[in-house]
Formats: sequence, C-alpha cells, structure tokens
Amino acid sequence: MLRRDFLRRATIGLGAAWISSKAGRAAIVDIPPLAQKYHAHDDVMLGKTGIRTSRLAMGTGTMGGGGRSNQTHLGTDYFTSLLLNGYHENGLRFFDSADSYGSHPYVAKALKQLPRDKVTVLTKTDTRDAAGVHADLDRFRRELGTDYIDVVLIHCVTEADWTTRYRGVMDVLSEAKQKGIIRAHGVSCHSIQALRAAAVSPWVEIDLVRLNPIGSHMDADPETVIGVIKEMRAAGKGIVGMKILGQGDMRDRPSEAIRYALSTGLLDAFTIGAESQKEQHDLTRRIDAA
Repeated sequence: MLRRDFLRRATIGLGAAWISSKAGRAAIVDIPPLAQKYHAHDDVMLGKTGIRTSRLAMGTGTMGGGGRSNQTHLGTDYFTSLLLNGYHENGLRFFDSADSYGSHPYVAKALKQLPRDKVTVLTKTDTRDAAGVHADLDRFRRELGTDYIDVVLIHCVTEADWTTRYRGVMDVLSEAKQKGIIRAHGVSCHSIQALRAAAVSPWVEIDLVRLNPIGSHMDADPETVIGVIKEMRAAGKGIVGMKILGQGDMRDRPSEAIRYALSTGLLDAFTIGAESQKEQHDLTRRIDAA
C-alpha cells in the first residue's frame, strides 16, 4: 500500500492554493454519477502508443512561460522534493514539462533518484522549424539527463493549417521516434481550428486538450470540445487533459472539476500542477472521492 493512502485520510480541508480564489463562479454543472472508481495512481494507456503511466500527471507549469513557472519559482530543492513525493507517496509516474516552463533541470534532478523506465516524461517544443527542433531534442535530453523522452508535443498550436505548415517539424519528430529518441509525438492545441486539424491527422498520437466544465481557457465551449475529443478517441489517439481547474478559475471547486474530467470517459490521463505536498495529497484524495 502506498503511504499516500494513509496520508490522504489525514488530509483535511483544501490545499492553500485552492483557498481564497473568487474566480470560477459559473453555475455548477450537472455531472452524472461516475460508473467506476478512479485513483490518481491508476495505470493507464495513452491511446495506442504503448505508453503506460499514472492517471494524474504532475504539471510543472501551472502558470508557465519565458522559462519560468509557478513550480520553478518554488526553488530547486522544494520542487524536486514535490516530484519525488508525488512518485513515492502518491504513485504519480507522469511528469508533464515544457521548454517554456524551464522545468527540465528540476525533472532531471528527480529522475536521477528514480527508475527511469517507471516514469513517463512529457515535454513540449515551441520551435517551428525542422533544424530548431533537431537542436531542441538534443538540448532537451541533456537538460533532462535522459537518453530518450517519452512524449514530445508541438506546443501551443493555433493555426488551422498546422499539419501542413509545420510538416518539417512533424517529420523531425517522426524520425526521432524511429530512432528511439522519443516514444510518441503529438500536439498541444490552443484553438478549436488546431484541435479539429489534430483530430483528423494520422500523425497525432497524443493530444493535450484543454477541458473543464466552465469553459475557462478552452478552445471552445465544453460541448464543442468534447465532440472533437470523441473523434480523437475513435481514431485511437491518446488524450491528456489540461486546464482541468481552468488555470485557477476553479481552484475553489476542485472536486467538481475533477469529477467532470472523469465523467467524460474521454481522457486517458490529465495534468494538474500542485505547488505543495498538501495540494498534491488533496488532489489524489479528491480523485479517489469522485
């Protein structure tokens, strides 16, 4: 039994980051009862990639950009201990990073203390040319201290024609997969047009999709986005949810947001960025309670 099973029973109330937010006051969504029990540490498969990991990913960029994030601001030792706590105490084996978050060195320090084959590392590139992505892959592996990366996504794509516009980038990632440098490739979409293009692209193996019940920081309203995710699911793509708490707009309603994400039955996994061990334990407890 994981120690987190004991710790979460002792967790009372909300984590500090959930408290005092006045955002996300939209009407409560009617969420049907869940058909099964879920746990943060559930072993899940990401689409047809063969990659198995935990249902909950530890996000490293709650608010990230310019090489920084809420998590990196915690400092190297604190942030690394948070990643290790997630793995050892809560069974979280999925680390969601990105070049723009500046989180690679923190993940690298944690990976040095963990069995590499037991952890799924996802990262993202903002580069839009082939030569630049070649260089990114070399640099990312150095920064992460690993010979291979499990998942690499093209980050923050907005263009409807991205599957033709960024063909060169896609070809580099395809070649990297063939060489064993990465295990799977995909995209992080930030517009409904880009999301729809991803749904019909055979190249996309994993999609990072924004989803929450109030439509906060999403590509479109939840009903529209869910329709596109269903297409992706039918095509066998791996679906990882993000913005589950609406980039903080549902921080005072985490149970509702988590139950909504689980109730769709469409997400293989989802990522949420905790900023303390208390928040981390609270998240796992709420997933269990959903």
